[in-house]
Amino acid sequence: MLYVEVSLLKTVRSLILISKAEVEPLVKLWKRRRREEEEEEKELVTHHKCRRGRSFSAFSCGGGNCFPVSSGGRRASTNMAALSAWFWNERFWLPHNVTWADLADPAPGVEYPKAGHMFAALPLALGIFTVRIFFERFIASTCAQSLHIQPGVGRRAQPNAVLEKVYTSITKSPDSRHLDGLSKQLDWDVRKLQRWFRHRRNQDKPSTHTKFCESMWRLTFYLCIFIYGFRFLLQSPWMWDTRHCWYGYPYQVMTPGLYHYYVTELAFYWSLMFSQFSDIKRKVRETSVALTFVIMFIHHLATVGLISFSYVNNMARVGSLVMCVHDASDFWLEAAKLANYAKYQRLCDFLFIVFSVVFFLTRLVIYPIWVLNSTMFESWDIVGPFPSWWVFNILLLVLQVLHIIWSYLISRIAVKAMLRGKVCNDVRSDIESSSEEDADTPTEGLKTSALSPKGENGTNGHCAASKAQAQNHNSW
Repeated sequence: MLYVEVSLLKTVRSLILISKAEVEPLVKLWKRRRREEEEEEKELVTHHKCRRGRSFSAFSCGGGNCFPVSSGGRRASTNMAALSAWFWNERFWLPHNVTWADLADPAPGVEYPKAGHMFAALPLALGIFTVRIFFERFIASTCAQSLHIQPGVGRRAQPNAVLEKVYTSITKSPDSRHLDGLSKQLDWDVRKLQRWFRHRRNQDKPSTHTKFCESMWRLTFYLCIFIYGFRFLLQSPWMWDTRHCWYGYPYQVMTPGLYHYYVTELAFYWSLMFSQFSDIKRKVRETSVALTFVIMFIHHLATVGLISFSYVNNMARVGSLVMCVHDASDFWLEAAKLANYAKYQRLCDFLFIVFSVVFFLTRLVIYPIWVLNSTMFESWDIVGPFPSWWVFNILLLVLQVLHIIWSYLISRIAVKAMLRGKVCNDVRSDIESSSEEDADTPTEGLKTSALSPKGENGTNGHCAASKAQAQNHNSW
């Protein structure tokens, strides 16, 4: 008994002799572990209540939402979590000493950009696509008919089962070997066969009425979004001093006006991806319609990616400047095409010249001096470089290279138009060959392109050629 009492006294004495500096870390560690265990228990109870008593072995949580995962799905959930952590690496997206947690809980009434905000563009894109259908059918079509642009196609090909099978299964433009064989099989003259295939190809091509309605919709949207964006930027400090794009970065509040501007632009390009399957199909020289379709689809996808990229890492202020610069020239081109389809030649020429001047000023002067100077030099001085900063500036530099290429192509078309008063047929067919009608005969087509500034469907050369520039130039 005496031995036990002595042992207890020695133990108490050793505990008393422990310094306070040694005890405090242990107490803090114990309290932190205890607090974590209590939070996990509360979270588990909440999950079970939400599932009305259903029990699961684990939960996969991400983006503020939790989903039940069976024991067999733990490995897949872990892999997805690892992939998400790799993609949203803070060292890539954010400046140094900034984490996603710093942006997760802003002060009341303050909102920072989040990736989940971009999902609002998808239902809005469907809404824009629906509005476009009603606009083209009831408003644009009425305007086209008031300008004597009637719907429908030209001369239809004579029904023939053999030729139709060749057209749909083998080739739409048969060579001399195919023509000779068909001539013997059907007892038709080769010239008559050529005319049949030309008429048949024209049946698949959109009428001037269809192109007028599409251009009128684009003109309406481009003009409205430019007016909205320009009015919003007039009230924004970074419009007058681009250094405000970087003051306080990335802790910059996402205002409702900027959010609506961004989401509407993003939704429009999503709607273009939807409508591309029903829009007028065009092709460029030495490329098929299918290849051009793929190229345009990738272009729209890249545009969506650029807008989303600048929004996620909160470069929306400078992104709004880029979008406004690109929107400034779009509606002038669409207006020129409308005048062209309505056969107002002088108005078309004037609007095309205005488009060219605005394009050169915005893409070759304002964009590099105003935007690139801010993203490359002002941001370097105020924020400093980080990985996503380098990616963003490289993409903007690539965009500037494309501006130079497109400006050269547009200037070449404009010079040809001014020197000759027209553009030869091969320039037009390079850009919009699937939208123009073939002549009845080769000789007839040469006469048309040599004597008339418009083709048979009223498509002026430089207006049609510049159309491809508008479809490819806007990388935002």
